[in-house]
Amino acid sequence: MAGYTRFIALGDSFTEGMQDEKVNDQYRGWADRVAQALASQTPGFTYLNLAVRGKLVGQVIDDQIPVALRWIEGPRTLVSFHAGANDLLRPSYDPNVVLPRYREAIKVLAATGCQLMVFTAIERVAKSGKMQEIWEERFSAFNKNVREMAAQYNGIVLEATNDPDIGSRRFLDKDRLHLNPAGHHRVAQGVLQKIGGPHDSNWREDLPPLPRRSFFAKVYDDVRWFVTFLIPWMSRRIRGVSSGDGRSPKHVEPIKLS
Repeated sequence: MAGYTRFIALGDSFTEGMQDEKVNDQYRGWADRVAQALASQTPGFTYLNLAVRGKLVGQVIDDQIPVALRWIEGPRTLVSFHAGANDLLRPSYDPNVVLPRYREAIKVLAATGCQLMVFTAIERVAKSGKMQEIWEERFSAFNKNVREMAAQYNGIVLEATNDPDIGSRRFLDKDRLHLNPAGHHRVAQGVLQKIGGPHDSNWREDLPPLPRRSFFAKVYDDVRWFVTFLIPWMSRRIRGVSSGDGRSPKHVEPIKLS
């Protein structure tokens, strides 16, 4: 039994729950799923989700951590921190800025006595190519930083490399970046197993092979992805606009879940 009385989720679109099913016009997401499961075993359990899509690590630190600090109540508060991926995806990424800021965030949160939970990222998304080399170099260094900080502060680490299927089209949305509902469910199950919460013991059973796609279906998917996701994403980068601009977190104060 996990024994946490509060869960505070910090981060970006991954933790906001983008591309999961919607509840009351908000994405549900793995964090909501975890909170619901923990609430089922702990009377009086409360939950905050401060994550907002598109946020960089500095924005998570500046905007979300001060709010979280008001509500952390020692080791029975579980705090998840997932930030940095949006920084790494930018051409201007500077590890000498992002990695120290990540370490700063972990130190500040750990000082409260909470139970920290952090995540590594998928390092390999393609078989080969220059972009894959850049991606792998950036994310492997980022993951090393995550593991080192978790070890230093007794944090829980959710390893993306332990579940290679999570990066497949089975669990990714059509934008090829965010999880689909099945993906959010799978992450929630992995988190709950890791922290001793109620979960499906069979969630890691062998998966059936994905159906084959024709050449034309693959081309269609690639064109649709380029037009509906990549071009708008590049346009936002050029204009300095974020998908999270003007958006507020889902739960900035503790809520109880029935």
